[in-house]
Amino acid sequence: MNERGVAAPLVYVTGASSGIGQALALRYARAGWRLALVARRETEMRAWAAAQGFESGRCEVYAADVQRVDSIVAAGDACIGRQGLPQAVIANAGISIGIDTADRHDIDVMAETFATNVIGMAATFHPFLNAMRERGSGCLVGIASVAAIRGLPGHGAYCASKAAVVTYCESLRTECRRDGIKVVTLLPGYIATPLTARNPYRMPFLLGADEFADRAYRAIESGVSYRVIPWQMAVVSRLMRLLPNVLFDRIVQGRGRKPRRSRAGM
Repeated sequence: MNERGVAAPLVYVTGASSGIGQALALRYARAGWRLALVARRETEMRAWAAAQGFESGRCEVYAADVQRVDSIVAAGDACIGRQGLPQAVIANAGISIGIDTADRHDIDVMAETFATNVIGMAATFHPFLNAMRERGSGCLVGIASVAAIRGLPGHGAYCASKAAVVTYCESLRTECRRDGIKVVTLLPGYIATPLTARNPYRMPFLLGADEFADRAYRAIESGVSYRVIPWQMAVVSRLMRLLPNVLFDRIVQGRGRKPRRSRAGM
């Protein structure tokens, strides 16, 4: 509650145990929001929340796996029952694993990537949509990637899944427009997180997770429908989209590929 006795707004964030999700949670906390944090690593999330010294009632943690539709839907339902209907829902959970289509195992990796990055996003939004429509307000935020703009060698699963995120969010935005619900699509460039730490190639305009979270918070609050962060990557991605295929193909030849999953580590 604030000094007037009104409950602070609530933000629901998936993939909140590290990286962008954790940075977004902290940025919203600093702005006075209550937090609903969702991830598979419940113990780590609770330890982090305790270390921040959040007062009672300020932060709740929900363990869920976005790859399992019933699990993430149950987390959303639990949030509504325990904390109320959020003002903002940020579907941030995602994975990025390289693939080789010639390898049968990597087809399963691609299915897992889509289950997390695309189906998991829709399942994240699902529990809140009708209630937001009845209330006449709310904000659904999908975290995509500049990798959605063009396909990169070895990144087929990730690029395709993030392109699907962009078009899915665009469809959802047009569906929700008359209901008073904003749908925001954010496309991060290279952000310093555990997800990018093993990338074997140069990452131009690399941003820290905290800096990205600050820019993302301001973009969401401004009411934009689509934003590439940082802006330099917006310019680069637009130019890359305009390149003829023959020139684009030459540019990416020899580019380092995203590491594939080790079978030994399965």
